[in-house]
Amino acid sequence: MSLFLRTLRSLLVPVSITSFTVVAPLSLSAQSVVVDRGVFGLSIHGDRIGTEEFIIRRAGLGDEAAFISRGVVMRTLDGGTEEFTTLLRVTSTEGTAVGYEFKSSNPVPVEIMLNVSGPRYFSRFISGEGQEEREFRAERDTRIIERQVAHHLYFLRNIRTGSVVHVIEPLSRTDREFLVATQEDEEILLGRNRILARRVIFRSADGDRIVWFDRQGRVLRVEIPTTGYLAVREDLVG
Repeated sequence: MSLFLRTLRSLLVPVSITSFTVVAPLSLSAQSVVVDRGVFGLSIHGDRIGTEEFIIRRAGLGDEAAFISRGVVMRTLDGGTEEFTTLLRVTSTEGTAVGYEFKSSNPVPVEIMLNVSGPRYFSRFISGEGQEEREFRAERDTRIIERQVAHHLYFLRNIRTGSVVHVIEPLSRTDREFLVATQEDEEILLGRNRILARRVIFRSADGDRIVWFDRQGRVLRVEIPTTGYLAVREDLVG
């Protein structure tokens, strides 16, 4: 097991999937802070399919500080149940992805491990069909944004309009570029709460991602029009 994965698990385990209560030693609690945690309700073309629970921590001090996120996605698609977990670590200064782990048990077991080494990311994809290794180029602004995982877009919150970001999508084993096309303020409704949000459109060859951030940079809502995907925060509805 890599040093990244050992460190990540020591920070986040044990974690209750249902409550996301993180039990950590006192020394860790003194050096880490939760920057966001919550639940997204997920739907496709208006039909509810499941939930995404997540927690994002900022851990460590100075140059060693990093953001560490964990997510659990449970959804039902085409009559089948799907569940997977993600672990992601990024630098606290640039927001660049450092390492990633993906695990699913349904509908089929899949495990992905991805780490950066020098100018390349090295990915290992393990499934019932065997093992596949792949490399991706590493750039200063590289982000890992898993397919239909809403909280990963938190790490795009500070990108300026007109910027192009290199993005790796580990599950599909692809990488692509996101162009920050537009940003504008817009009031949205979460439950009974009206919230002033920043609406950002990220353009990509496979379709736009439309993301609403609040003033703290938290992701409130994500739309992917080409697939009908919608993720909306349910813990902030009031």
